Amino acid sequence: MNTGTDRRNELWRKELRQSMKAKDRAAIPRAKMPELDAEYRSHSYGEVNRGLTAEQAIVEARRCLDCLDPQCITGCPVGIDIPCFIKNIERGRVSEAMLVLKENSALPAVCGRVCPQEKQCESKCLHHKMKNEPVAIGYLERFAADHAVPDTDDGLRHATVKIAVAGSGPAGLSFAGSMCRLGYDVTVFEALHEIGGVLKYGIPEFRLPNTIVDREIEALRKSGVKFVTNCIVGKTISCEELYKQDFRGIFIATGAGLPNFMNIPGENLSGILSANEYLTRINLMAASRSEESDTPVFKSKSTAVIGGGNTAMDAVRTARRLGAEKAILIYRRSEGEMPARVEEIRHAKEEGITFMNLYNPICYTGDERGKVKSVTLQRMQLGEPDESGRRRPVEIAGETVTVEVDMAIVAIGVSPNPLIVNTLKGLSVGSRGTVVVDPTTHQTSLHGIFAGGDIVRGGATVILAMGDGRSAAAAMHGQLSRNDETFNSSKKQLNQPI
Repeated sequence: MNTGTDRRNELWRKELRQSMKAKDRAAIPRAKMPELDAEYRSHSYGEVNRGLTAEQAIVEARRCLDCLDPQCITGCPVGIDIPCFIKNIERGRVSEAMLVLKENSALPAVCGRVCPQEKQCESKCLHHKMKNEPVAIGYLERFAADHAVPDTDDGLRHATVKIAVAGSGPAGLSFAGSMCRLGYDVTVFEALHEIGGVLKYGIPEFRLPNTIVDREIEALRKSGVKFVTNCIVGKTISCEELYKQDFRGIFIATGAGLPNFMNIPGENLSGILSANEYLTRINLMAASRSEESDTPVFKSKSTAVIGGGNTAMDAVRTARRLGAEKAILIYRRSEGEMPARVEEIRHAKEEGITFMNLYNPICYTGDERGKVKSVTLQRMQLGEPDESGRRRPVEIAGETVTVEVDMAIVAIGVSPNPLIVNTLKGLSVGSRGTVVVDPTTHQTSLHGIFAGGDIVRGGATVILAMGDGRSAAAAMHGQLSRNDETFNSSKKQLNQPI
């Protein structure tokens, strides 16, 4: 049965549907995101996408057909009521749109900027059947998050059931926000000196400003979430100690920060580093902006970045901003197979990045000081599809090229850090070092311990990690609600397989 609020919402949504014919809504062109000039931004850390104006947002919101069976919701990993938040924007109720977003998402301002909407919610938009561009759901989410009146709710002050979260990335923050809303006393333990995980150390400010991440974190803090920095679960404090402190459940969200390398000749030369290290030193430690940085980064003239995902794109665009006269992206497949967002690829090209698709490094050469001076590339062609569905790269025998570089950044994926995994006896772990969980509940093989995000997936998107956090929170809450003996059982059976 609908509540009074549900009934009122349906009435005003019906009025909006009737106020404009569907064919007229479909005829409205998709909004164009205002952007910084390409030449200027290639030397600046200013956010590239500037956000829609209020007028643009309202017009774009009118494009939503408010379908009776909105498939966009099924494409959202956290299940946001997308038509409802968009229709609130159409009628000028931005703060109400934000309330709809916050029902399911702990980080709407982040998601509006970095989620691959084109592969998720927007890919399900009914406009596709009309051969139109989809509604700009991501743009509208960002608009609502940036323009809504800040929430003054100070959260629950009398929560007594304690829950611990290891890691403050998107999975951990999403889980923490969901559990706090459900009435739990949540503490997030972060190994680094700043909260945010990959949102802070992995994504450059020209794509996701730190002020936006900090604003989202502050909202969680006001809602009641507690944060402890410089604390490594599994080293500074063990899971056993957390249970002794009366934490009734633990969510592992420590991500995947262990970089993968290619293990080719010369890869240990000076000037070759992982994208994780490169971006962390720049994004989190101000290596590029302070002459007195403890972790300075060499100012390269010719940088090669190996990989085709968003991390590779972030690294090569960062190198360009640090003054590289030539910033080269080397990828073993074609552009069509790149995992990176289409928007990021376009932005990189506009900023002067050189793309070398269908090439794969086979060795590096160093100078007399042991510093990289060139990379030899094997030319590739596309063969049959592999298990990912993309066409497999195949060597073209005898065709190589050597490119002079003074820095190479490897961005070919990451693996979970084994620290917390190795400290939990009986925890089921996959072949890639990922934690094995029930795909529905995110329960691990140990009682009272759940996991989600990259520690489970081995490297995925922000929104998928958030979806894990939200579903794990619902499952943990259900478990604790069903059985009040869970706490005692968890303490007795910690380190004992289910």
